[in-house]
Formats: sequence, structure tokens, C-alpha cells
Amino acid sequence: MRRASAILVALFLSLGPAAAAVAATTPGMSLFGDLKYGPDFQHFDYVNPDAPKGGTMRLFSIGTFDTLNPFVVKGVPAAGIGQIFDTLAVASEDEPGSEYGLVAEKIELAPDKLSVLYTLRREARFHDGTPMTPEDVVWTFEILRAKGSPSYRSYYGDVTKLEKEGERGVRFSFKSAENRELPQILGQMPVLSKAYWAGRDFEKTTLDPPLGSGPYKIEAVDPGRSITYRRVADYWAADLPVNKGRFNVDTIRYDYYRDATIALEAFKAGQFDIKLENSSKDWATGYDSPALRAGLIKKEEIPNGLPSPMQGFAYNLRRPLFQDPRVREALAYAFDFEWSNKNLFYGAYKRTRSYFDNSELAATGEPQGEELKILEKFRGQIPDQVFTTEYDPPKYDGSGNIRDGVRAALKLLKEAGWTFKGEKLVNDETGQPFEFEILLDNPQFERIVLPFAKNLERMGVTARVRTVDNAQYQKRMETFDYDMAVTAFGESLSPGNEQREYWGSQSADEQGSRNLIGIKS
Repeated sequence: MRRASAILVALFLSLGPAAAAVAATTPGMSLFGDLKYGPDFQHFDYVNPDAPKGGTMRLFSIGTFDTLNPFVVKGVPAAGIGQIFDTLAVASEDEPGSEYGLVAEKIELAPDKLSVLYTLRREARFHDGTPMTPEDVVWTFEILRAKGSPSYRSYYGDVTKLEKEGERGVRFSFKSAENRELPQILGQMPVLSKAYWAGRDFEKTTLDPPLGSGPYKIEAVDPGRSITYRRVADYWAADLPVNKGRFNVDTIRYDYYRDATIALEAFKAGQFDIKLENSSKDWATGYDSPALRAGLIKKEEIPNGLPSPMQGFAYNLRRPLFQDPRVREALAYAFDFEWSNKNLFYGAYKRTRSYFDNSELAATGEPQGEELKILEKFRGQIPDQVFTTEYDPPKYDGSGNIRDGVRAALKLLKEAGWTFKGEKLVNDETGQPFEFEILLDNPQFERIVLPFAKNLERMGVTARVRTVDNAQYQKRMETFDYDMAVTAFGESLSPGNEQREYWGSQSADEQGSRNLIGIKS
């Protein structure tokens, strides 16, 4: 499901070149051609370099948090924690696949693309005034790969060597030149203080504010309830072209709410300032309030042109129950999207047909050209219908009558070794009933999932719906302790190494990875 090509925003108005292709020193890198901004640019076009500074922005988050270390699997990190750390480079928001130096003043990709050299700025400083050094970069890379979240090991896996070069340079060397995105992934790496972390256990959760280097530092922490950030008055990078006109708010505070329903009521009461809405029901009916009628709340739909996240039911393929693709295909017949869109979503959603919906990257029709050439290598190992049939999910008339779908599902289930016994579907070999749990982290999803479970019951399948808090949900997802879960997969206009994390065999059994489904390809 996806909301058609727009971000739904409510504001409570209490706040007033392949640069990689040449061995030349450049201010940045692009995956898709020349950089938009030259070496002498003053600021990004989408900012106001003279924007006034000051004020407080109140934001929200759902659930709780128990750590200020966002780099490891353990714990739930506080919202906004990333803004206390600076990275080697920063992305431009008005051109895809481009980055410009932040901590690094120069970036040089070797002609053979087998290494990249980042040269650090002399003025780069941590919040305690100590300089950022190549030794900090080397230590950060090594600790993230050794003890950080599994995604770091996956992303950095093609780096063969890292060494200091000259007074301020750090060179990363690669296994091959095929991983075009890797130099930019390294640019996204934060620079942590080796001295600060000496004697501290990097793998543990902590509520001690870590030493940072970014535009904000932590001002106050109420564990699990709120966190407040304060703009750094003498921030070392405030006047760099990549930062000019940004980070204008003096204070940013995140308050935590148990669930989205409570958060919405808090917003209407003026407790925080901006809410991105992902519930069609709330967008249609939830904001009607005296504040809206008085003009204190402004609702706006903002087209974004970005791939819509794929939100849906994720099978855990580590469970034997879901190993047979006929079983998975059969259960899909129980979701009546047309009825749900009419009765639950206020007609606001379009059916997801691609992980890159709402973009030119979405696949359409049968495979052809370069796509077909790649798939041909795997003919006989992947289903034949990949070559002959465009994917099309089950479709109904919106009346709630899914009789034809149930018949099709039962046929598939029978082929897979499941038969009705009384009112239950049981396995022909083991006699075990077909039962599983659907894991949720948001009570609002229950109204969507319960009709799905009811339709499964018509097939003899028992689906128990279980809603847990955000911390439990995250822990269970990280340890793959679920049967089926409602989740989302976000994509960008520059798909790259994260696809290995989503679908690659190497991450399927690594706890904390993004391969939630357990796909081994």
C-alpha cells in the first residue's frame, strides 16, 4: 500500500561526474555525471543563506529509547541522535547520487577506481575542541566494521585496506572497481573520537551523551521520554558551503508517545510542531479540531517524486511454514485491498506493485533488454513466470466477496500438502494445523490486519495478531523472532549496496541485518 506520491504534513503554527572517473581532486563525487555545484559554490540552491537563527522546534517519536549509541545493534537509539556527528561528506538534496566534502575538504578517486583518498580539513573539530584526525577516521572504520551493526560489515566488506596518507589524508582501497557506490558510502561514515571511546565499551548501550562534532549537541535527556538538542554556537563547520543556511533552529526537542493515537492528540493540543502523517484515516478525519478551525493547524500534501516505501506483510522465510512459494502465494489471496481501500483507507491508497513505486525505477511489463539479459543467467533457477508474466497482485471488486480468491488459495495449499480437517487446515504429513502470528508495533494497524486474519480463517488458517511496543518490536525484528510482520522497505532514486542487505544471502542469518524476510538468493 502507498499514499499516492505525496508527503502528508501537518504543521502546528505556534512557530512563527563521474568525478569518480578522473584522478583529480574534487569537492565531491557523483554517480551520474558532473556535479551540479562547482568547487567555488557558496551554498546549496535550496537553502536561504541568510535565514534567521533561533527558536525551538518540538518534534515527536513513537515508543521509547534506551541508548545514545546509534551504531550498534543493542538498544533503541534516541531520535535525532545523528545530528551530533559529522561525516566525511554530505549529500546534496537537489541532485541524485552526489556528495560534497564536509569533514573532508578534498576527495580523490583513483583512475582505476580501486581506492579513494579523503583529505581532512585542518579546522575540523570535535565538540571538546580536539581536532579530527586521520587516526580517528581509521579507528572509526575499524570499530564500526568489527563491533557496529551488521550493516556496516556488509557495506564496508569490499574495503581491503585503510591507511593514513600524508598529514591529513586517509586512503580506502577496494577489492574491485565494480562497487561504484562504495566511495560515497564511505563518505557517509561519521568520524568518532578515538580518544573519547578509549576505555569505553563500544558495544554497550549508554545514556551518557557521547562526544560529537556536528551542528547540535545533547542538552538534556529524560530516558525513554524526551531528548533535547542545542545548536552548537561555535560549530566548526557552520560557514562551510555545504552547511550555510542550514541548522537554523537553536533548540530541537523530541517527545516520545506510546503510540500514534496519543501522538495525534498531543499534536492537536499544541504539544509539538510538525507531524508527517502516514494514516489515511487520521488524515481524513483525525485533525478536525478547534485548532484546525482556528487556523492554528495547517494541513498540506507535498508531492515528492521519490520511490514510495513498500509497506506490507513480510513473511519470515526462516520459518518452515513459509518455505513453499505456493503457500505464500495462497495467503496473499486473503488480503482484499480493494475492500480495505474503500472501507478503511478512504480511497487514498494505490496498490504497491514495485519496491520503487512512484518513480521511473519501478518495473513494468515483462523483462526485456538488459534486465532480461541478467535474468537469463538464472533461467531454471527462478520461476518460469518471471519471464512470461507481469506481476499482478490479487484483485477484487471491493464488495468483500473473495470466494474466487479463496478457491484459488485452497488449490495452491492442497498442492503444497495442506488439507481441510473439520474447519482447520492441517499438514498432510504432520497433522499440524496452519497457525502463525502477525507482529505489529502500532495499534492502528489492527483495523487493517484483522480483516486479513478473518479472511485467512475462511481458508482454515489461524493468524493471531499481536501488538507490542516499539522496543519489543525492534528487538524481535532484529533477532528474527516473528512469523509475519507488517513492515516497510524504503528505497531511493540511487539503489545500491543496501539491496544486498535487503535480499542477499550473506545477511539472511545475521541478526540485526535488514534482510528481514530471510531471502537467500
